[in-house]
Amino acid sequence: MKKLLLLPLFCILYFIGQAQDKWDLRRCVEYAVSNNVSVKQLDVQARLTDLTLKQYQLSQIPTLFFGGNVGYSSGQSQDPATFALITTGLWSNQYFLQTNVTLFNFNSLKNNIEGSKYASQAANANTDRLKNDISLNVANAYLQVLLNIQQANTGQLQVQFSQSQLDITRKQVSAGSVPELNAAEIESQLAQDSSAYVQLKSTVSQSILQLKAYMSLDASVPFIIDTPNVEKIPIDNIVDLAPAAVYTLALQNQPQQKVDALLLKSQSKYVAANKAAMLPSFSLSGQFYSTYTNQTYEPITGAPFLITDTVGRVVGSNQQVVVDNVGFNYKKTPYFTQLNQNFRQSVSLGVNIPILNGGSLKINYERSKLNYKNYELQQQSDNLTLKQNIYQAYNLAIAALQKFEASKKAVSAAERSFDYAQKRYNVGLLNTIDLLTNQNNYFKTKNDLIYSQFDFVFKMKVLEFYKGMGIKL
Repeated sequence: MKKLLLLPLFCILYFIGQAQDKWDLRRCVEYAVSNNVSVKQLDVQARLTDLTLKQYQLSQIPTLFFGGNVGYSSGQSQDPATFALITTGLWSNQYFLQTNVTLFNFNSLKNNIEGSKYASQAANANTDRLKNDISLNVANAYLQVLLNIQQANTGQLQVQFSQSQLDITRKQVSAGSVPELNAAEIESQLAQDSSAYVQLKSTVSQSILQLKAYMSLDASVPFIIDTPNVEKIPIDNIVDLAPAAVYTLALQNQPQQKVDALLLKSQSKYVAANKAAMLPSFSLSGQFYSTYTNQTYEPITGAPFLITDTVGRVVGSNQQVVVDNVGFNYKKTPYFTQLNQNFRQSVSLGVNIPILNGGSLKINYERSKLNYKNYELQQQSDNLTLKQNIYQAYNLAIAALQKFEASKKAVSAAERSFDYAQKRYNVGLLNTIDLLTNQNNYFKTKNDLIYSQFDFVFKMKVLEFYKGMGIKL
């Protein structure tokens, strides 16, 4: 009974623990990759490509067929066992076992196997490409959530600061050192800050929903994101991410480039296979065969007997001409005895020389060459796009770094300016509007600094991604 009473408590504690479980970037990416429908579809396509490869590989093994039939014929027909012409009804039963193997086809089959092998590897690499794209999108959305949280925290700090400033000003108003207008102006600023803070919290919720969408995670599932310190996120030195060096590494590491290279190799093998298909091929075949009929007889073991057969008549006298023959008693040959007696074997060597086939082989060869050219052009296009993306990402990273450094200086200057303004306000040398202007400038520069810092981190992570380092925080 005690265990039954404690069970609901354990369930509650378990779900509370689940709700408090935090999601870091690695977990988000792994969940997204595991649950993305497009990844699952590409995985199915990769398995279908693997089956094509397996089919080509198994085609090297000799074929083997076993079969049989039962039939009845009437009228004049040929006995399948004795090959004699008969006119009585005939029941027959045949069995056969036959095999065939391709001996040589000028490497057409071998090239098809190699082409399918490269195509299978390309299908798996294409799945990796989509996983990388998903990882990059999830990382971007993850960093966006972190940015929004930091900006919401800054907004909350601004609300707290405005509330503190309002409390001080009201005390000054009560003491008669400042007019009521000062308190009203700060109260208005507090209302604006509170409204902005509510909007920032809503932005955080929306960005979390967007991250869940990228992860294919149910929007109703409890979700708490792990918030690492952005300043402790490891980043490579910008000098080590020169675009030319990154591009060289990306050609070797990026899944899209691997897909293009493998598809090009695959298509070159298909070109060779289609060319070889226009040449003669040689095959070896063999067959085992046996049959049974209900019209096959054999003499009964025992002593023969004498019979008289009329062979004709004498012309004129019409006297019969007879001869004595030896006769035997017959019985139907047993089923398995016939199968054993009629067992036959055959082996043959064949050649297949394509001469006229409606031009299908020639067209297949020409089509495969055009496909190869198309894949070659696609590879050039993808490499050009990759190079442009890397150089663009590098330029954006440089600009983000410069903006980040400028934002740090702006925050430092705005902080000093606000500090001076607050001191002047406290001694009555600055009006409320100017104080609030300095305060807003200070928090704006802080928000700009947060944004520029996250923007710089993401731009650097994109360069690291192209370098082949993946996405990690």
